[in-house]
Amino acid sequence: MGDRLKLCSGADAVKKLQKADWSISRQKGSHVMMTKEGYEYTLSIPQHRELGPGILRKLIRQANLSTEEFNKL
Repeated sequence: MGDRLKLCSGADAVKKLQKADWSISRQKGSHVMMTKEGYEYTLSIPQHRELGPGILRKLIRQANLSTEEFNKL
């Protein structure tokens, strides 16, 4: 059974990803771009009050995290 995803804001997602060693590389408008050495993706995180489940799951997958790992951050 899959873990239930806890929705969060864009700012909270940035904080959680920083705990997973992602760093902010730049911000363009309402999107924060995050990078991590050794990963092919640059994560683009919209700074909305609440991120939709589809966007959040895609970011978690691109960050190579599980839902459970993300929820614990």
